[in-house]
Amino acid sequence: MKRYRVTLRAEEREELGRLLARGKADVRRLKHAQVLLKADEAEAGPGWADERIAEALEVGLATVQRLRRRFVEEGLAAALSPYRGGKRLYATKLDGAQEAHLIALACSTPPEGHGRWTLRLLAGRMVELQHGRHALARDGAPSPKKTSSSRT
Repeated sequence: MKRYRVTLRAEEREELGRLLARGKADVRRLKHAQVLLKADEAEAGPGWADERIAEALEVGLATVQRLRRRFVEEGLAAALSPYRGGKRLYATKLDGAQEAHLIALACSTPPEGHGRWTLRLLAGRMVELQHGRHALARDGAPSPKKTSSSRT
């Protein structure tokens, strides 16, 4: 038994038909439309098995399953979109003031003997200025190994 069943309404089926008839869209969007039409289990739909769809349309089985799930959970527009929206939240390493200092520093003249700012130079200078002590010190470059060996 399939966990996610694609049942298209008549309007959705017509929209997908128009999209395919026009043929002027991103290739992945057209392929997604074809998959949804073949997976349609409504009365007017063919209701193909995932393996058959994957083989006929030359897509991966995981793609077919992922499209089914996305259609059921998020709707037709999300299932047709080949690109996922950025929903991830990242912790910022710098606050607004620190970021402003970093931008001003990157736009300033590089240190003596350097033609331009590198990430390593920026990170070092930010640490010197105590703006990004933890954020930039590790991201700019790998830290040197601390050893206590002595040559004898």
